[in-house]
Formats: sequence, C-alpha cells, structure tokens
Amino acid sequence: MRTFLLSLAMLGLAAAPAAAQSIGGTYTVAGTNFDGSKYGGEATITLTSETTCTIHWETGGSSSDGICMRNDNAFSAGYVMGKEIGLVVYKVEDDGSLHGLWTIAGKNGSGTEVLTPK
Repeated sequence: MRTFLLSLAMLGLAAAPAAAQSIGGTYTVAGTNFDGSKYGGEATITLTSETTCTIHWETGGSSSDGICMRNDNAFSAGYVMGKEIGLVVYKVEDDGSLHGLWTIAGKNGSGTEVLTPK
C-alpha cells in the first residue's frame, strides 16, 4: 500500500503545472527595439509570492524596474524606465526561457525580448 501511495504522489508531482516552477533568478537579456536594433543585458526576477514578483533590467546602458505576475505559461510585467511606462508579455517556454513582446505607453510599435536563465 505504501508503494502504491508513493507512486501516486510521484505521479502528482510529475503532473504539476508549469506555474508551480519558480522563475525567480538572473537572466541574460536579448532584445530588439521598435526600429529593429538589438540590445542585451541582464534581468533579475525576485519572487514576492507564488504568482507575483519584482523585476529589474540592466540593458543598453539603462535600467528599469517593474512588477510582474505569472499565470501558467504567461508572464507579464509593467515597468518604469526613466519617465516612460511600459508593458511586456512573455510566454514561459519549457526550457525556462521567457519569450516576449514589449511596448511603451503612448508609442507605436513593439519590441521583442528573450530572457534566458543564467
């Protein structure tokens, strides 16, 4: 009976949704601006609950800070960079990387960004 219960418990762990995986940590950033030019840097995600976090980017000689939230394989962040307010929406991939699109309030267009765990 104990073996059977252990097997059931292990199956439950294997079937845990992606949302249960931690995304906190440091990431390498690779992105493109609205005009297609490339940038890189580093981002740090700090968990504040099971689904919420703070995020800090150091990219292209500037820094920005935001709040973030995860729901299953969707991850989003609102951020401030200087006087500008932005939004980024990522898809959490199986390898732990985050692939997203970002924009800045009041501007046309969007950029892309990939965060790869370090």
